[in-house]
Amino acid sequence: MKQARLLVGVFVADLAWSLVAMGIAFVLRYGIEWSPVARDSAWHLLPFLVASWLIWALFSILLPLDGFRGGWRLSAVVSHLLLAVSGLMLILLAGGYLFRSYVSRLALAQFGVLLFAGYICLRVSLCHILLARVKKGEVRRVVILGSGPLARELARKIERHPEMLCSVIGFLAPDDRSSDSMSSLPVREGVQSTGALGVVEILSKQRADEVIFVLQECASPELLNLAALCRDRGVKVSLVPQFYDLYLSRSHLTDLGGLPIIELGRPGLAVPALVGKRILDLTLGSLLFVASLPILLPLAIRLRITKGKAFRWETRCGLHGKQFPMLRLNVDRKGSQDSPFENILSELSLTELPQLWNVLKGDMSLVGPRPEALDRVCRYSEWQQQRLTVKPGITGLAQVQGLREQNSSEEKTRFDLQYLLHVSLWTDLSLLLQTIWTLATRSTRRDHSQDTRVTGTASEVVRPHVTQDILEDANRP
Repeated sequence: MKQARLLVGVFVADLAWSLVAMGIAFVLRYGIEWSPVARDSAWHLLPFLVASWLIWALFSILLPLDGFRGGWRLSAVVSHLLLAVSGLMLILLAGGYLFRSYVSRLALAQFGVLLFAGYICLRVSLCHILLARVKKGEVRRVVILGSGPLARELARKIERHPEMLCSVIGFLAPDDRSSDSMSSLPVREGVQSTGALGVVEILSKQRADEVIFVLQECASPELLNLAALCRDRGVKVSLVPQFYDLYLSRSHLTDLGGLPIIELGRPGLAVPALVGKRILDLTLGSLLFVASLPILLPLAIRLRITKGKAFRWETRCGLHGKQFPMLRLNVDRKGSQDSPFENILSELSLTELPQLWNVLKGDMSLVGPRPEALDRVCRYSEWQQQRLTVKPGITGLAQVQGLREQNSSEEKTRFDLQYLLHVSLWTDLSLLLQTIWTLATRSTRRDHSQDTRVTGTASEVVRPHVTQDILEDANRP
């Protein structure tokens, strides 16, 4: 399914549901009898419905509200829709007040709740429909020509985008023993060919609809011949550029007389974004700091009694590598020697709550790359040092993806730089909401993963690949 069709379909469904939601809210408020009062109220609500359509159209253009851009994640869908619907209702209420259009606030509130619930149900239903089609095999069968971390990353991204209706059926990689031979990995072990024609025969036997080139060198005569043969046989050919910066920079494609030129931009924050982030840190950070005191004080007293010290200062590297003292509860990393009480604090990340003080001081931000110790920062490559161009945060895109301190800096940098490409108040608020979701579901996911390893399901096969990716990425220049 093309993304444009998906976006239009989701938008049309949203508009249709908003009409139904307004009708349901009207019935809940005024009943099914068409009295003069109900008729007048209906005419007064009509401009609010039209305004909601126009506002939602603008939101759909500017914001990722379809739920599939960036990969399907329910936490992101819920946070995006919650922010968008809240903004929509604030605009409607403010507009009603300014234009002195007095309608039932209860009806508008019910309309907002119905919108939020319906939008989520629409997207979840669409995702289930797409996954059902994938399960039935109603997808394009894709073969990835390449191996290594990038090829596996591509396969994972395809899996996270059910709207693409693609299924990776296997990998093909050049045989190290010969530049003109290829072997299939790892799904079809032992299948080899001695040239492009043999590879095309393999693709035909596997009923492949598309082959994606993920190779360091794609301009060899053998590979060019393979691409031509695939197109002649009706197999779609795609190419993933090998420059790693493409995935973590603002890239722009220019067609210069049939020659594609890709311009790479540097991720970073403009002055308005920096000012907006600081205002958000001070306002929301102050509220969160006050709200966290009833939680922090009992925990600090308990740690003071049991360990003799409630807080600790740890040296971390912040903006441009400048060192600063980071405050946290006096709890070591989770381990077998820790008490169940300390394990719970670490599991729920309550040990990081004191860092709200660092946010108010200006050393940290609410959202951003997590600060790391000097011994790790000293080993940063030039590529990784880009995460030091902004203030570190209490949470970030890497954290809502489930990455924590024990994960490699390389792995977290990918998400941190992706965050830098789309920094905005919207993104920060969305990530804060997703952090709540992540903390609430972390224990459930951990228990499920343990059960999966015992029962021997497919997830058991995926985890070694993730570890291997981390080890290989550690040596990436």
